[in-house]
Amino acid sequence: MSSNSTADDSCAADDNLCIIRTHQQAVIIVPTLLFVGTLITLVPLFILRYCAERKRRLVTVPQHYNSSSHRHTQRNNHRNHLQGIDAPPGINPLEHEEVPMSVQHVQQNVRPTLAAAPQVSTGRHHGAFSQVTALPQTFAIQTSDTVSLYRARMDNRNVVLRVLKDTANNSEKQNFLRFASFVSGLGPHPFIPALLGVISVQSPLVMVVEELQHRDLLGFLWSCRQENPSLEPYMTEKRIFTMAGQVASALDYLHTQRCIHGNIGARSVLVGGDLTAKLWGLGPAYRKRTQAGSPGEVEDMELRKWQAPEVLARRIISQGSDVWSFGILLYEMVTLGDPPFAQILATELLQHLQRGKHLKRPATCSTSLYSIIRSCCHWNPQQRLSMSELIRKLQAGEQSANGTTALRVPEPMSFEKYLREAGYGEAYNYAVL
Repeated sequence: MSSNSTADDSCAADDNLCIIRTHQQAVIIVPTLLFVGTLITLVPLFILRYCAERKRRLVTVPQHYNSSSHRHTQRNNHRNHLQGIDAPPGINPLEHEEVPMSVQHVQQNVRPTLAAAPQVSTGRHHGAFSQVTALPQTFAIQTSDTVSLYRARMDNRNVVLRVLKDTANNSEKQNFLRFASFVSGLGPHPFIPALLGVISVQSPLVMVVEELQHRDLLGFLWSCRQENPSLEPYMTEKRIFTMAGQVASALDYLHTQRCIHGNIGARSVLVGGDLTAKLWGLGPAYRKRTQAGSPGEVEDMELRKWQAPEVLARRIISQGSDVWSFGILLYEMVTLGDPPFAQILATELLQHLQRGKHLKRPATCSTSLYSIIRSCCHWNPQQRLSMSELIRKLQAGEQSANGTTALRVPEPMSFEKYLREAGYGEAYNYAVL
């Protein structure tokens, strides 16, 4: 303080330059040194933080991207410029895009009427789809405004392309991919159609499913209504037990995955060239999975005659509800595609069942097969067969069933009559997929 006072006394009161020179160390030099020291401290900290953040981002990349084969690495390098919507958990867009679509192949094989067929190039021409045509349609439970169906060839096999239309909004795109993820998550099963790939990186989004030669079981059953029993295809009681056992195996597998199908019927079963039956029609199962715990609902009036009483009454559904519908499926098979409860209006079916009524035994149905149908269609879900009991009975019936006599139905199928008796308000264009 004495030195400062002395310095102040040596300068005149109005000599600012003298005063600044006297105090320059305290006023200028010290703050400058402090500022420089702060910069020296902060710059390394920012550099360290940036490096750590970059390293963290690299670490959080999914492992299947880093540990994938050289084929996946090449695909990532080639596809890094594409901008697609995010796939839901369970689908790696690049990993599942095993089935590229080629513009050249599609344009060469698509019929002129299919100008809107999927035309997208992944830049790879191996394994491309060929012979793309619209999937022939029959009648419908309901149409889809967002999905188009095509049949094609891929890797020397027939496939079905489930293609999301370009007009779909983001919500519909996410729902399409979630359904693909749901099907993929079920895993492979010998009696569920195989999901062969999902194109999810760029539009149009596509699910690729194996195609079965005879398509849906209902149409197959109708084709068995022919005058010459020596012609293929035809149904025998033994074949009913065999095919029903395959569907039951698939249904039991879904139940072990805590998945209720909710759509069992001949329309939801696909038939291969070797007459293997595979369970499909998984749309209601997907919706029930995403809305778990909600009361049972009849989503379409046309499904009523296949639904269990508790579903018609909008109560909680269970695996036993699928068992009831499986009994209706057996009825369809033994009658070669007759609708159940043909003389009852769909709106009056619940009251009909409440009075203790049940399916009558068809003329072509054996006692053993009819007993299984009745055991599946008890009013009380607790009294219906369990899946293990059902499979055991079907296996036992297969051993003793007639495998040589073709089932015959006296009258040909009338499409208009079927629609009326099955409870359809009108004919729709549709396919099971």
